[in-house]
Order: sequence, then C-alpha cells, then structure tokens
Amino acid sequence: MILIWGTNFSLVKVALRDFPEVAFNAMRMLTSGIVFIAVIASSRARPAFSRADWFRLVFLGIVGTFLYQLMFVGGLKRTSAGNASLIVGASPIIIALMSSLAGHERVAPRRWFGVALGFAGLYFVVGHRADWSAASLAGDGMVIASMMFWATYSVAAQPLLKRYSPLAVTGTSFSIGAALYLLFTAPLLIKIDWPAISGSSWVLMFLSALLALNVSYVIWYTGLQKLGGTRTSMYSYLTPIVAMIVAAFWLGEPIAANQMIGAGAILTGLLITRFA
Repeated sequence: MILIWGTNFSLVKVALRDFPEVAFNAMRMLTSGIVFIAVIASSRARPAFSRADWFRLVFLGIVGTFLYQLMFVGGLKRTSAGNASLIVGASPIIIALMSSLAGHERVAPRRWFGVALGFAGLYFVVGHRADWSAASLAGDGMVIASMMFWATYSVAAQPLLKRYSPLAVTGTSFSIGAALYLLFTAPLLIKIDWPAISGSSWVLMFLSALLALNVSYVIWYTGLQKLGGTRTSMYSYLTPIVAMIVAAFWLGEPIAANQMIGAGAILTGLLITRFA
C-alpha cells in the first residue's frame, strides 16, 4: 500500500499536466466505485448488512470518502505541499488517540514514543517546505479537517470489520462517498474540455484509481482489521519516503541530507511501534 501511495504522488503530478484536478479526482472515484461494486456483486459471499450497519456505512462514505476528498483537494489548492504533508502526517497520532479513547486497543508508552519519533522524522522529510503564513491559513484548516475525517473513518470502521470483510466495508462505503462526490462536482465536470486530455493521462488516471484507491483502500482496511489502528497508521509515515525516492528517479527531484535524517527517524519509529 505504501509503495503504491508513494508512487502515486509522482504519477498524479504527471497526469495533472493536462488533466484538470477536480475532473481527475472525480474520474478516479467513478472508476474505483464501479470496480468495487462489480467485485462485490460477483463475489460468492455477498455481505448481508443490517439496517444499523447500513447507517454506519453511509456515515463512513460521507466522512471517509466524500468529505475527506473534498477537504483535502480543496485544501491542497490553498496551501503548500509541505504544509499538507505535515498535517496529514499527524494522522497516526490522532488515530492512535481515537483508537485508545474508543477502547479498540491499548497503546503502550513505547508505541507512543515510536509514533512521536516517526512524526519528528516526517518533519525532517517535508518540514523544510512548510510555509505557515496567513495566506495558507484557509488551506491548512481544510487539510486539518480532511485529516480528522480520515482518522474518524479509520477508527469508526473497526467495529464493522469484526463482522464483515475489508472488501465489503471499504467497497460499499467508498461507493457511497464517490456517488456523493460526483453529484457535488457535476456542475464543474460539465465544463471540462475532455477531448483536450491526452491518452497517457487517462492511463495514469486509471492506474491511480485501481491501485491507489481500490487496492490500497482494501489493504488499509485489512491492516485495521488485523493490526489495529495504531500499527496500521504508523506505516503511512513511510509514504513521503517512497514518494521522495520515486520523485528522484522519475521527476529528477533532488534528495537533501535532512530528508535522509528524517527517513532514518521514521524507520526507527516504525520499528519501535511494530515491536513495542
């Protein structure tokens, strides 16, 4: 999952050269929603959700797909990539705190130390690009909201994962959120000059949808089911490291010494959390 998400940064950056941002995200979500529905419909063991569970799935779709994507994309337009990376990087801390308060898992002191060390490493990797100015305040607030939505989504799904498969939970909730996102952005999508988008960008969009959304979301929910929220979310600290390495080879972006130090701190924090 982390290899996919880390590579996805460079993939999206290339695709957005001629693919409008809102249209790109809408087409990704449409593609992933169709794939999820088709896979669930063709599976032998179709989930039989209770009425109460349907309400929970609608809540997850609204929070973890519709609101998360809306706030993150909107916030990214209004703030720097460094700010967004740091804010989203705090999600393991929030997820660990929420999981502990909800009684889903007990977070040991050494695991808290690993989480904090990982976040310190994240600052070395992306903190040099942060710009805490008044101009980015609105964007920072939207990205903070998106991070809180993602953390809520990750923690609120755990009771459902005790009764249903990760594919059933993530596929159903994602499809609900994707439908809401498409309805909300429909007025903008009508105005897009679709023929102007290159064939290679369409290919990159489909790859991003199938891998970064379909495959990775199922892996994320499987991690929540098998490992718990704290251990699963800690791996997300590795995403900027993978993104940094892929961008160096694919886009020619240089790797600084402080980023190497940060990568070492993140890996150390991950090992502490893994074995605590």
